[in-house]
Amino acid sequence: EVQLVESGGGLVQAGGSLRLSCAASGFTFDDYAIGWFRQAPGKEREGVSCISSSDGSTYYADSVKGRFTISSDNAKNTVYLQMNSLKPEDTAVYYCAAALWRPLSPGSVNEYDYWGQGTQVTVSS
Repeated sequence: EVQLVESGGGLVQAGGSLRLSCAASGFTFDDYAIGWFRQAPGKEREGVSCISSSDGSTYYADSVKGRFTISSDNAKNTVYLQMNSLKPEDTAVYYCAAALWRPLSPGSVNEYDYWGQGTQVTVSS
């Protein structure tokens, strides 16, 4: 059974940091890209970042470049999203997702095969 389990969300003040984790199981981790998405109330789900478990290549949305860092621990089948300099507009439910690694649009929800349940991130001003 494929599982993606997010953790690490919470409430933080603007300027603060959080580290999200996505623990994966039930598939060959090295064959997949893992993406982070977020969805704020009343808004569409948007791609935040992505990493290839195979070659470590990464993608970041413009809105998070320089503030967020994605990394992967293949031994633990876990992907992390380090979020620094958080802003109130980063408030959303954050989801991780897995896509079989291939040329893809990393920020597109349609590219991903498996999804986690999400973790809430709230940034207060």
